[in-house]
Amino acid sequence: MKKAIAILAGGGPAPGINTVIASVAKVFLKEGYRVIGIHDGYKGLLSLKPTMMDLDFITCDKIMNQGGSLLHMSRHKPKDSEFKTDFFVNNNVKLLVTIGGDDTASTANRISKFLSENNISIQNIHVPKTIDNDLPLPEGSPTFGYQSAKEAGVKIAMTVYEDARTSGNWFVVSAMGREAGHLAFGIGAACHYPMIIIPEMFNEARISFERIINLIISSILKRKILGINYGAAIISEGVFHFMTDTEIKATDISFTYDDHGHPELGNVSKAHIFNLLLQRKLKTLKVNVKSRPVELGYELRCVTPTAFDLLYCSLLGIGVKKLFDEGITGCMVTSDQKGDISPLFMKDVEDENGKVKPRLVEIKSQKADMVFRNNLHFIHEADYENARSYIENPEEFDFLKILNWN
Repeated sequence: MKKAIAILAGGGPAPGINTVIASVAKVFLKEGYRVIGIHDGYKGLLSLKPTMMDLDFITCDKIMNQGGSLLHMSRHKPKDSEFKTDFFVNNNVKLLVTIGGDDTASTANRISKFLSENNISIQNIHVPKTIDNDLPLPEGSPTFGYQSAKEAGVKIAMTVYEDARTSGNWFVVSAMGREAGHLAFGIGAACHYPMIIIPEMFNEARISFERIINLIISSILKRKILGINYGAAIISEGVFHFMTDTEIKATDISFTYDDHGHPELGNVSKAHIFNLLLQRKLKTLKVNVKSRPVELGYELRCVTPTAFDLLYCSLLGIGVKKLFDEGITGCMVTSDQKGDISPLFMKDVEDENGKVKPRLVEIKSQKADMVFRNNLHFIHEADYENARSYIENPEEFDFLKILNWN
């Protein structure tokens, strides 16, 4: 029976998935392997009748520069009891290629260990994917999809900023991101937004809705002092990761709830939540500023990859074959700034619970310091006298005091 490799994609879409699929498939097809594409991630792989397709050169050549994913995706996280050997034995699979984030990678490692315990030897190599840029890759190496999503986000965010200038309004923009604020920071910094709010900036103060809203108002007040009647703030949705259900429910926003009583945040625009809370506070302060919400989320995940990701994903795909030929397994494939391929072993980036540790925005880096301290607009002690023309207590909206920064 012909040797085979299997490819699956887990989690949510990111620009460049098809480029990875095509690049991996082409290089293995060239060597005479059968290339099996699995639909629906681990759910498809572990079903009684796996949903799969054989990939050929023509199909891969067609999809290599397209957004989205030829292979349907799933967030299914299988239990160990779901693992079985049938698919790998029946199809003579020698390599499992997984495309996804930390959960997808960790599950691939578990499956590989299970197969080894059952005397089935296969390699598993993971291609790190997420628009959140939060996987712990070598310094300077983004997760694929991030640059394309950021580029698409910047185009929308610049249009929003122009609308703010033209109409004399403010916009509250929310960007995807789990614990990390890379996407919001990258978009906001590129667009010169007067306020950027990410989880990492709360390194000396607890994240709360009150602090987030006060930071936006700090920017609004500073712009008023400067004679600028418009603006935009961008917030990473990752701030919700650090809030309790009690805090979220206390916003009095109408949520649906899951079977465990947790608010289903995916059903509500995060920008809507922030904007509503902002308007409530502005009305209490009697500061007459109109603001509108804009969500940057699903619009970014299936865009056409930029030139950066087209090349980067091609290198990662071809790099899978390089690592496979070297007998390497249980790793992520990485490509440095020179384009050199190397493995990043899962055991080296996992915590004590087997969870991959996220890469956060380095808040004390020179880049972050320059953007936050020099490119944003906010009030501080020198602005108090002018700010009292609009509010009674400017100290409450002092950017540095809100964050407990020196």
